[in-house]
Amino acid sequence: MQPIGHIASDFPDKFGVPRQPGLAPAARASLVLVPPFDDPLAIRGLDTFSHLWLTFIFHLSPEPSTAWTPLVRPPRLGGNTKVGVFASRSTHRPNRLGLSLVELRDIDTHRGIRLVLGGCDLVDGTPVLDIKPYLPWAEARPEARAGYAPEAPPQLAVRFSDEADAALDERDDGDSLRELIRQVLAQDPRPAYHRRTAERIYGVRLRDVDVRFQVMEAALGQTVLRVVEIAPSPPRCDTRPV
Repeated sequence: MQPIGHIASDFPDKFGVPRQPGLAPAARASLVLVPPFDDPLAIRGLDTFSHLWLTFIFHLSPEPSTAWTPLVRPPRLGGNTKVGVFASRSTHRPNRLGLSLVELRDIDTHRGIRLVLGGCDLVDGTPVLDIKPYLPWAEARPEARAGYAPEAPPQLAVRFSDEADAALDERDDGDSLRELIRQVLAQDPRPAYHRRTAERIYGVRLRDVDVRFQVMEAALGQTVLRVVEIAPSPPRCDTRPV
């Protein structure tokens, strides 16, 4: 199979990417088609649809010949309970294929073909294999059972330190970046096995910044993620706890 294009998004790394599409609508993303698939004839009529299915490759996951296993630990089950890989949306799959439902917000044809997307949950550089229009009358099934993930995950409160707010106020995109940080952190991107550890400071790359945050306990036992620093990203960022 040959990629028809690649994703350009606000997510340089896997850490922090929303675990499902639509959970961070403030995230900016585009699908840039590559030759010979950047032919305007190939997208004729696409602008009449509001949402698209993207088939893509989990290109940052290890090769399946050495990494796939029949059992995985979904974050929704706390990272401890195992289910079959085909009963999950794990990135570690035999063929590393992914499927994502995204909003089509615009089509830019000034320099090649760029599909402007909303609600994207894909890492920058993700190879896309196919596009298909979403048909709500055929594919929306509100009566369907959702197994161990019957509803969207609960969201945590997110607060910003004075220093983080000041850094955002200096940026032209400060308001949209602040909302993106809030939406990403509200889903608690930490690994499930770290969620009982409050002393660590974590780093997540969004756009061109490194966002450092830590866990706090607010009144009534509420968990709050506090952004302590926003700094320009180095060329490569280690997203492990520091």
